[in-house]
Amino acid sequence: MRKIHPTSPPLFLIILLVIMSLTLTSCSSDEQGKNKRTITDNSSANSNNAPHLSIVSGSENKSLQPLIQAWADKHDVNIEISYQGSVDIYRLLQAGDNSQFDAVWPANHLWIELSDTHQLVKHEKSIMRSPIALGLKKSIAKQLGWTNQTVSVQAILAALNQSKFRLSMTSATQSNSGASAYFSFLYAMADYPDTLTKAHLDDPNVQNQVKQLLSSVNRSSGSSGWLKEAFVNNPDRFDAMFNYEAMLIEANQEFVRRGQEPLCLIYPQDGLMVADSPLAYIGNAEATEKEALFLKLQQYLLSKSVQASIESTGRRTGLLGTDVAHADPKIWNPDWCIDTQKSLAPIPTPERSVIEYALAMYQNDLRKPSLTIWVLDVSGSMYGDGITGLKQAMTTLFDSKQARQHLLQAGKNDMTYIIPFNSEVLPVWKIEGNSIETQQTALKNIQALNASGGTDLYQALKVALDILKQHDDDKTLWNYLPAIVAMTDGLSQTGHYSLFEHALKTYPFASDIPIHAIAFGSADKQQLRALTQQSIGRLFDSQGDLGKTLREAKGYN
Repeated sequence: MRKIHPTSPPLFLIILLVIMSLTLTSCSSDEQGKNKRTITDNSSANSNNAPHLSIVSGSENKSLQPLIQAWADKHDVNIEISYQGSVDIYRLLQAGDNSQFDAVWPANHLWIELSDTHQLVKHEKSIMRSPIALGLKKSIAKQLGWTNQTVSVQAILAALNQSKFRLSMTSATQSNSGASAYFSFLYAMADYPDTLTKAHLDDPNVQNQVKQLLSSVNRSSGSSGWLKEAFVNNPDRFDAMFNYEAMLIEANQEFVRRGQEPLCLIYPQDGLMVADSPLAYIGNAEATEKEALFLKLQQYLLSKSVQASIESTGRRTGLLGTDVAHADPKIWNPDWCIDTQKSLAPIPTPERSVIEYALAMYQNDLRKPSLTIWVLDVSGSMYGDGITGLKQAMTTLFDSKQARQHLLQAGKNDMTYIIPFNSEVLPVWKIEGNSIETQQTALKNIQALNASGGTDLYQALKVALDILKQHDDDKTLWNYLPAIVAMTDGLSQTGHYSLFEHALKTYPFASDIPIHAIAFGSADKQQLRALTQQSIGRLFDSQGDLGKTLREAKGYN
């Protein structure tokens, strides 16, 4: 049997690997060679001479991995899957380098439309579809009268303006679900044109309404899957989220298992974008056998039996992507406001220039401004490669040209604080807006950082909360999306933990501030995991690529 090599294997597959490795210890070497099924990282993907396909995929396709594994086993093929975000896939295609992967599988065609300027992509076909919907706690949906009627984006905006519910969604420039929701807002506020144009985007009325809606977001994320998990694990801290229908169904299945309130799925009638999950070959004229292998895999995924299996995961299949041939009520549950008979009218994908213009407008002007506090370890253990890597990583965020490449450029109303620390808190500096002078000053301060001393993360975190308290006191805090991002490479001293914990418990806003942590080098992940769990933050493991990890963390506010 042949292997799929995901970069981030699901937990159940890791458990399966352990069980099977123990079971097979009594087998002969010949039996092991025939029967052993493993999930390993990319480094072993070319360990034998079997036919091989490498695919870069959105993480939302992980649940389909068993289907691909079955095909790989049957045809004696190695399949390597690297799960990356929409922006990483976009940048890969934009660079025109097709040496890493044979195929691409993003969540939406718009990322291919936006990035395939070198015309590498061919044989593009949609495998399944999932509309973007608003998942709203059913009790609130009942209060609003939305459980059995069509709801417009304007009605959602009106309810948000009256503070009827708390809204969360992913970043439009970092996650496909966020981009899809954003383009749905634009289409709806432009009165659902046949084609969205720059003239629509420049309309002050369109901009003002979309900006109002985005200003109501009180929790952002760079990952659709992470947002779903955060909602499921902390239902008292969330009311609603824009996400894939499939993700909302998975959330409801978990809520039902836990005896908790499910979400009502609201499909905006005047602005609905559908993730079409296109699988495409990245052209290589010399690899005709590999291309034929790709086409066989694609044909398999589109076969009737496999499409039925995909539908059972909460994805839609069929010619137009909105059919549900066999609507299992455990999945397509009418009690969750899902009506599979209702016609869904997806908005068309805009032209590339309009997509680029809209995403730049989102990042610079329309999104809710970020208030980001970077808490950066510059202790002695960071000396050498550590501090050099930190400076390079921060430069990608504050050099406007590099930041723009990652769709992370600062907005004109953003605010950033940088708190370097070792055994003490070093001088803190504040960065407002996105002027060239401001960015250059930030880069100068970053380059002046030096590594020395011990490590006291909690003292620096207490200072971060004190800064946020000042904004809470002057009633400006919630004009922003606030977040603390802490990076460390070691085990922190706990001398100031009690002060930090006291602030966390007594500052009235503190429970709503996500604290994300970046583990670098020999950082104590257990200590950092405890920190993120109490604030509904995320733990990022840099695994040596600090620049990529810092960019990913920034995508969360």
